[in-house]
Amino acid sequence: MKESEGALAGMARILDRPPVTMSDGLRGDTLLTGRWQHGPVHDTLAALPTHVIVAHHGGDGDMALRASGGINIRARSRVGTMVIIPRGQDGRWDIAGQSDVSHVYLTHNRLASTVEELTNGRDFDLLHRVAFEDPTVVNLVTMLSNEAASGERSSRLFVEQAIDLLCTQLVRGHSTFGALADPAARRGGLADWQVKRVVTYMRSRMEEEIGLDELAALVHLSRFHFCTAFKKATGRNPHETLTMMRIARAKEMLADPDMPVTEIGLCVGYQTPSSFAASFRKTVGMSPSEFRRRL
Repeated sequence: MKESEGALAGMARILDRPPVTMSDGLRGDTLLTGRWQHGPVHDTLAALPTHVIVAHHGGDGDMALRASGGINIRARSRVGTMVIIPRGQDGRWDIAGQSDVSHVYLTHNRLASTVEELTNGRDFDLLHRVAFEDPTVVNLVTMLSNEAASGERSSRLFVEQAIDLLCTQLVRGHSTFGALADPAARRGGLADWQVKRVVTYMRSRMEEEIGLDELAALVHLSRFHFCTAFKKATGRNPHETLTMMRIARAKEMLADPDMPVTEIGLCVGYQTPSSFAASFRKTVGMSPSEFRRRL
């Protein structure tokens, strides 16, 4: 059995509707699916022989991954986000509701051979991504699924070139090579792209409870090394950064006199009015109500 066929069979074992590929004979044993839907998932996915890249087209819901190596990621899938399941890494998946997706099954040989000039032949692997925002990857996977569904023989050259572009983007932004390629990362801090990803993740989920393990998994670091590297890169620890974001957003919302202070606290991630008031006072030097009166 070919590697991609093995990965397809492994994926089918935990899904209520198995993915159906709509292409064959592509270079490097790459397989594509068109858009399709599957239901909730609450099962362990065994290690697959290929990388699986998933574009999410609809059916927003909560997702959680607990994988080997201490990786624990929780996120809410949204239209336009993507998932990466790296080869050789198992994990427990919990996905709520219906998902409208398309897949690319990509062998590591195809990936590595495409980016050999970029990596100078150095070994690397892809990183876990769950409901991650990368419009380039999502657009490429979507284009590939559309071409696969068309069934036109003339689309083969376009598909192969789009897969090459996908490989390059995956290695630049979602691989162990990409994490080490930036000079800032080699100096011990986070690379610019890593800081941007963490900050974007915080900003998009500030109303949720965000854990350090969750943030560290975004850049494939241990909790301890993530905290150290984040502070070296930004001058603040992750908790301070998240607090600054929440308070800045709260200030904007306090400008609306019809919005209750307690509701604002909940909207920016505080579980109780007292914790919101204490954090706001510590950061701003006055209570939220006093700040509103002075506007």
